[in-house]
Amino acid sequence: MLCEFAPDSFFLTWAMLTVLGFTIVMLSSSFVFYHYYWGPKVTYDKWTRKTNPKFPSPAKGIYTATLCPAAAIYLSQQSTVSKTLGTLSKAYCSDNPFTDEEHGGAMGVLIQFLLIVIVSDFWEWGYHRLGHIYPSFWAQHKHHHVFFNPSPFAVIADEYVDQFFRALPLFLFPAICPINMDVMFFTYGVFFYVYGIYLHWGYEFDLLDAHNPIINTSYHHYLHHAKAILGKPYHTGFFFKCWDQMTGAVYPVEKCFCVKCERAKGKRTLAQFKAVHIPDYSVLLTLDFWTGKDAFSGTTAGDKNEALTEEQKFFASKGAVKAD
Repeated sequence: MLCEFAPDSFFLTWAMLTVLGFTIVMLSSSFVFYHYYWGPKVTYDKWTRKTNPKFPSPAKGIYTATLCPAAAIYLSQQSTVSKTLGTLSKAYCSDNPFTDEEHGGAMGVLIQFLLIVIVSDFWEWGYHRLGHIYPSFWAQHKHHHVFFNPSPFAVIADEYVDQFFRALPLFLFPAICPINMDVMFFTYGVFFYVYGIYLHWGYEFDLLDAHNPIINTSYHHYLHHAKAILGKPYHTGFFFKCWDQMTGAVYPVEKCFCVKCERAKGKRTLAQFKAVHIPDYSVLLTLDFWTGKDAFSGTTAGDKNEALTEEQKFFASKGAVKAD
């Protein structure tokens, strides 16, 4: 499907993916944000499931993330056009990958799906961990941690280097082994962006308990934003916890502050909810905010100071390890 609809131009394909990716992510993030952050929609019952009882101040690069996918699609089209470019990609397209017996049919789709998920998750953990171990990598990655109390929009709030490395497997997979383009892009779209929105949601599902021994939940990713800095690579994995477990990078269980543990301690009362300040997020609907004239307009002085204080902790620390 992607091969048929993609234009026969690298730059047009790149532009198309950028617009499409931005639109899908923004619509998905906006839907979740509206129901869980927009003032009138916030209820006490929802708030009791919010990892951080406070709400983030309004804050705000996706085209780098679409560079590698665009290159992958473009090169997959060149196998019948350019002998030189065609050798750079082993990707293929089919009308229905489940009935494509030449490439294994449904079993081939399952194998490719599992391969993409496991290898990409390991890749995400590996390069993400580097950003918390080496100062040069941390210098690029630390900007994402300004979102210490993330919202669904933080899923695309990365610097260019982070965006590029996150998307690099989309270029490497077709260069190394035969792979169906539709299966690869669908897996990435659902696994890394839809699940990424959940990880940055800021709330916790009862179904995906924070004490789940296998899966990284939204609590673990909030914990990563709030606690992981240079020298403390807590929960740099995306989906599976095994990578962090093998390297001893799991946050101490005895220090758990998930909503389940907080409620067990008698916290998250109705009185506490009524005292919580919910910022005026209508600023997100103004042009001035997105053009950068005042990233904190529409928030109170307390919101601004809180956000700046956390930002200063990261930028002024110059790599120092923050105390728990």
